[in-house]
Amino acid sequence: MKIIHCADLHLDSVMNTHFTGAKAKERKNEILETFRRLVKNAVSKEVTAIIIAGDMFDRKSISVTTKNAVLYEITNNPKIDFYYLKGNHDADSFIDSLQVIPDNLKLFGNEWTKYVAYEENGNRVVICGMEPDESNYSRMYSNLTLEDSDYNIVVLHGQEAHSNTLGKTDNINLNELKNRAIDYLALGHIHTYKEGKLDARGIYCYPGCLEGRGFDECGEHGYVLLDINLTDGICSREFVKIATRSLYELEADVSGCMNTMEISRRISGAIESCCYGKENLIKIILTGTTDVECEKNIDLLTKQFENEFYYVKIQDDTHLKIDYEMYAYDESLKGEFIRMVRAREDLSNDDKAQIIRYGIQALSGEEIE
Repeated sequence: MKIIHCADLHLDSVMNTHFTGAKAKERKNEILETFRRLVKNAVSKEVTAIIIAGDMFDRKSISVTTKNAVLYEITNNPKIDFYYLKGNHDADSFIDSLQVIPDNLKLFGNEWTKYVAYEENGNRVVICGMEPDESNYSRMYSNLTLEDSDYNIVVLHGQEAHSNTLGKTDNINLNELKNRAIDYLALGHIHTYKEGKLDARGIYCYPGCLEGRGFDECGEHGYVLLDINLTDGICSREFVKIATRSLYELEADVSGCMNTMEISRRISGAIESCCYGKENLIKIILTGTTDVECEKNIDLLTKQFENEFYYVKIQDDTHLKIDYEMYAYDESLKGEFIRMVRAREDLSNDDKAQIIRYGIQALSGEEIE
């Protein structure tokens, strides 16, 4: 039996953190298309179950387009069962909008719900899930009962933890789930792929989100494909990359550069050394130490490289260097300003360097960034 485990699709995300207008709409549609491509993959790989471990949607109000697209994929693939467990972003609006719940849409609630997903020669694959809230969290773990003879998949949505945190109903206490006959703990909530040993029998796994939406979600994104052989008692798993675009951070050391054009050459060298495709989103982080009088135009740099990738953001993490001895006897207004700032005892060295940089920019007639 083949099962896809995915989570945190966040369909209908507005995508306005980095984009506006047409590009934000395009990214929103791409996330929906990635889900549809996942279902196509499921059909081609002869998958019989898709587990969605929370946050299929990003907000309570769902667009008609998204609702219709999700419903279409479910109803037009009756050989695949969709196991949908709501997460902290999900609401009841999608389910409430359905006149009839499709037979292959399996839902969970605030008590443990079990489904026999597959049976062969008396051996079973059981999928069990629960949506924790304030009314059930205190009894959540004690009420979980599973048969040792089954291959048990437990679905939950929340942050992994190793103790019970008072009031934190979105925390999943892994210690409470040990030695409960769990073979695969299918989790959602963390947006990057992660797996680990639960106990001697089972593992836990976060598949991550299908598409990264910001630079806190860098790297490859996709789903987990499980292939369970009940006869041999073996389950193989594979992370499958599916994202339309990926997000990456790229560092460019610009130490010693004195102007924007020199910085531009360093960035070009960093881009040439990486193998990120033009379809991706890149954050270029400027590192190293630059002189306080270095002319640096981040807007111009962004403009120069905006066509290299789908989206480019440049972040200045450089440190400023000031040779105070150069200005010790400088009788100009700049020299007097630098000595005055240096003498301030209520400022840190970093603050002094930044103030001096702004002052030099102002004295030179530059725009202050």
